[in-house]
Amino acid sequence: MINQGTFFGTLLDLWKLTKPRVIGMVLVTTVTGFIVAAGGEQFSHLLLLALAVLGTGLAGGGSTMLNNYLERESDALMLRTKGRATASGRVEPNLVLAVGVLMVIAGVALLAATVNLLTAFLVLLTAFIYVLVYTPLKKITWLNTSVGAVTGALPIMAGWTAYANNLKPGAWILFGILYLWQHPHVFAVYWMYREDYAAGGYKMLPVIDPSGRRSFRQAILFSLALIPVSIALTFFGLTGGVYLVGAVFLGAALLATSLTLAQRRTMRDAKRVMLMSLIYLPSLLLLIILDGGLVR
Repeated sequence: MINQGTFFGTLLDLWKLTKPRVIGMVLVTTVTGFIVAAGGEQFSHLLLLALAVLGTGLAGGGSTMLNNYLERESDALMLRTKGRATASGRVEPNLVLAVGVLMVIAGVALLAATVNLLTAFLVLLTAFIYVLVYTPLKKITWLNTSVGAVTGALPIMAGWTAYANNLKPGAWILFGILYLWQHPHVFAVYWMYREDYAAGGYKMLPVIDPSGRRSFRQAILFSLALIPVSIALTFFGLTGGVYLVGAVFLGAALLATSLTLAQRRTMRDAKRVMLMSLIYLPSLLLLIILDGGLVR
């Protein structure tokens, strides 16, 4: 007889291992890419959008489960992750592995069968890089950050291809925005938790350079590059003047917090960079949707 408490507890743990908040943002970016590509025609293709979101969500959730499976021993050494079901041993590792693989396969298969092969390939590529490239690289080189950023940027491109089935400049600009944005965000987070990452054996840049100089330099450079890349959407006719003003303002604010962090190097300023980055992305995506997808 199945113990219902244990059964539902396991389901809840598996759900948490998909990192719902992270996958939620991934799906928001997927929807954004779809809306921009559709240019106002998205309401005529809501089923296609729903299938793209479902397939991407399944594969994304499966990928994070596989990441937790592979990092369970290191996670057990870190304060911020030792409570995870895989790290604490609450869930059998083989179960996490099996469910994660099945979710990735199901998500990619759904996309291939109902959306298009290009989108399925991009989502499969995301899972492959995240699980089999980025995850092991975290123990080898600090460049894992830039590799991992690829996986965070591909879903918005997959959203574009779900509707357009092409990789025109707009798809690459959206990819560039997500790729660049992740760097100041994660470098601030990594610096805040550098001791924890060191305990887990991860080669994050702040672990290699505890002073933070190199991390802050990277945050500044990527924040600066984000401004021209983000406004390129307007110059390619994908967004209007409202977005342009907003993108410049948001980009300048993120750059300013990164510069302040480099000067002061305090935990408070690192938190400000992280907070500003979390304000930046949803605000920019909302501007893209309102001034690019709905109005255009």
